[in-house]
Amino acid sequence: MRTVWALRHLAFEDLGLLQPWFTRRGWQVQTWDAALDDLQALDPLAPDLLVVLGGPIGAGDDDRYPWLLDELALIRRRLAAQRPVLGICLGAQLMARAAGAAVAPMRTPEIGFSPLTLTPAGLRSPLAPLAGQPVLHWHGDQFALPAGSPALATTTHCPHQAFMVGAYAMAWQFHLEVDAARLEAWLVGHAGELRQAGIDLPTLRRDAARHGAGLAQALDAVMTGWLAQLGWA
Repeated sequence: MRTVWALRHLAFEDLGLLQPWFTRRGWQVQTWDAALDDLQALDPLAPDLLVVLGGPIGAGDDDRYPWLLDELALIRRRLAAQRPVLGICLGAQLMARAAGAAVAPMRTPEIGFSPLTLTPAGLRSPLAPLAGQPVLHWHGDQFALPAGSPALATTTHCPHQAFMVGAYAMAWQFHLEVDAARLEAWLVGHAGELRQAGIDLPTLRRDAARHGAGLAQALDAVMTGWLAQLGWA
């Protein structure tokens, strides 16, 4: 039985659609709360796959949240051992930082559903099924690219939307994992951010209903392709 660990930063920003995806395939899933659990006590090489999830804090906020240093150390050890890692949003930014790349605020947050533009490298990657598929963007920071890792996808507001380190580590600035049927928890949990950014909630709800099925299919295709690349098909 393969194992996957999820590092969670906020209760409702969980594995989402990835939870049943792994369960259907017989994986054992364990979730750790990065802010509450003792990350120093965890063996970063223990699970087959580590998934680092999103959250509303910055990847460089360790002066305010000192446990981020433990999380970065865990991710850094995992990458050094070339053990599979998936980072989503904040998780992708932490992966970039652990790999020596900078993370910085954007001029304006990117929140809502819109498609990616895949680069030539992206079209040759497990992200190829995302061509033309609107995905959920929800971030105010962006990462620079680790040395040797080309951009796989871009948008007008954010030129670096995804990267891979070898075949074993993949980072998404966007969200494929969000279950459209549970989006309301995000709308409540991030009410202040949405109000400040002037985001129209009815539009987000309509777009989630419109694109939810396509996102689930895209997630399945991306994950299936990546695991095949890892030899786990």
